[in-house]
Amino acid sequence: MTDQRRPASPAPRIAEGEINVAEYLAVMWRHRTLILATCVAVILATAVVTFVSPKIYDSTASLLVPKENTGSGFLAGMQASAMLQQFSGLTGTSVTPNRDMLMSILKSRTMAQALIERFNLQQRFRKRYVDDTIRQLQGSSVISVSKEGVISIRVEDTDAQLAAQMANYYVEQLDRIVSQLDVGEAGQRRTFLTARLAHAKVDLDAAEQSLRRFQEANRAVALQEQTRGAIEAAARIKGEIVASEVQIQVMRNFATDANPEVVALKRRVDEMKRQLAQMQYGDGMPASAGADRRDYGVALPKVPEIALEFARLTRDVKIQETVVGLLTQQLEQTKIAEANTLPVVRVLDRATVAERPSRPRLSLNLAVAGVGSLLLGAILAFAIEYVKGLRRVLVLDR
Repeated sequence: MTDQRRPASPAPRIAEGEINVAEYLAVMWRHRTLILATCVAVILATAVVTFVSPKIYDSTASLLVPKENTGSGFLAGMQASAMLQQFSGLTGTSVTPNRDMLMSILKSRTMAQALIERFNLQQRFRKRYVDDTIRQLQGSSVISVSKEGVISIRVEDTDAQLAAQMANYYVEQLDRIVSQLDVGEAGQRRTFLTARLAHAKVDLDAAEQSLRRFQEANRAVALQEQTRGAIEAAARIKGEIVASEVQIQVMRNFATDANPEVVALKRRVDEMKRQLAQMQYGDGMPASAGADRRDYGVALPKVPEIALEFARLTRDVKIQETVVGLLTQQLEQTKIAEANTLPVVRVLDRATVAERPSRPRLSLNLAVAGVGSLLLGAILAFAIEYVKGLRRVLVLDR
């Protein structure tokens, strides 16, 4: 029995992918009711979900990044002193950019915990663990920086007023944290310098009293101008050595011995000690005589013994005066630097309460639903045609 097959209808061509544009339109027209029903159903469902979904409000606060410094606050203040201006090789070290520091603080766990405690977010978000609350807070907070250097803090919440309060609290807490860090470091330097200055004043008073008692016991003794100049020069160098050693002790609170500035200061101290040794003992003095050398001695062998004692006491007074003067200058600069740390954060725009929700947006959702439902209806229509075509092919092949 011969198997007679009729020519396939246009429907199988749908399964074979040979449909032209007119046939596509024809398929969609035949299933227009399905496509229209799909569009209406999806749009209505989208509208219902949009109306039922909670409205999200967002508020944004922005601030300007402080200018970058050429060095840390302490070193920047110390570079202005007369002593450090003599060190031509000492320059300020670079620091982490302020922008990165502020961004790190804003995104830190410390900042998140401060907001959680301030607004009781763990209970509001209904989270059992703090880590889950932090993740939800960070998910609803967008912290970004523009190329112009403006940091934006955008917070989303179902409560418009709470969103604005949280965005502003980010800025307030940032200013508080940075201020505490800066004041803490400056306060430590100020405390150290205050104690060192008080000790130097005691030493100065003791030196002055010793000189006064010597003058009273031996009456007034005049030194030659050349001897007096040598004493004053040695006293200045010794005073600078003591002040440099004090500065090295201060820097060791926040820097290691490998720090370039610490190394430079140590080299400067060694050089000044070498110069002082030459002034004290002269070029002809043997290096092994260090055990018999008198501290701060001046090489004036032809001056009578009583004049040498007077010179030593006068020199000790001048050394202590130099140390007190330098420490007083450093302390005043530290106080100024401590005062200049506030305010650190400059607010450009404070967050305001949003007048309308940012999402969900009904018009946008309906537009997306309309386009999506149209594509879905078309896919369903072609799927139905494809299934019908396959069935016809199977019937004809039997």
